[in-house]
Amino acid sequence: MNLVVLADDVDSVALKNVAKLTGTREIEQITPRSFRLRGAQPHAALAATCAAGGLDHVWLPEGRTLGDFGLFVTDMDSTLINIECIDEIADMQGLKAEVAAITEAAMQGELDFRESLTRRVSLLAGLPEGALGEVYEQRLALNPGAERLLRGLQRAGIRTVLVSGGFTYFTERLKARLGFDHAYANELEVVDGHLTGRVLGDIVDGAAKAAHLQRVRDELGLAPGQVIAAGDGANDIPMLRAAGFGVAFHAKPVLREVAHCCLDHSGLDGLLDLFG
Repeated sequence: MNLVVLADDVDSVALKNVAKLTGTREIEQITPRSFRLRGAQPHAALAATCAAGGLDHVWLPEGRTLGDFGLFVTDMDSTLINIECIDEIADMQGLKAEVAAITEAAMQGELDFRESLTRRVSLLAGLPEGALGEVYEQRLALNPGAERLLRGLQRAGIRTVLVSGGFTYFTERLKARLGFDHAYANELEVVDGHLTGRVLGDIVDGAAKAAHLQRVRDELGLAPGQVIAAGDGANDIPMLRAAGFGVAFHAKPVLREVAHCCLDHSGLDGLLDLFG
């Protein structure tokens, strides 16, 4: 196993500190933003030292490349994009604080996702459908590195899936914008131009996210080890467990525990820098 460290702007002093701590025999540059520390050995202070130096780190098998993978699956809210869409929609009703508190509890794994979604969506009843467009146009932004990541994955021939416990209004637009092969999310019921406070069909929760990953993976004839999944909260645990390489992006502690890699200082495109 080789230790790889990365950041959007790697501090040379921090890099040398990690190398010294881990007994590295050689520092090999992978990209301008990532380095492989050959011969590095695990150390109890590694995580704290990297964090202090603004570095992300991951242990990777020798020879692992992006070409080893064939499928990338990512969450949307607070992973691909910078907001929780439902919280911003609720703000149109003057209910952001109430809804955001339920969202946070669900993301931390303190509340069942299905229950939390049903409660939150019910509070949106009566809101004009146009509010969704306002959130998309005025409040939603891609997280740093999202566009570069998708371009890099597509160049590598890796199929891409956007799967979300959020809403199809947003996933379909992001699918078209970024070129995802598939997108799955919850559909808000709209009657006479207003939200009813209900979701149509089965709720996309953590189990459903993992099921979508497994189905697309099997359709492509891939092994579990050929799948990368990225997320930020408790609802993403099942799909990260179903993937060969799980990425926790600026994530809650409950997800970090099951991820292979935590990106706290890099953009989403840090994933590309891991493998060169």
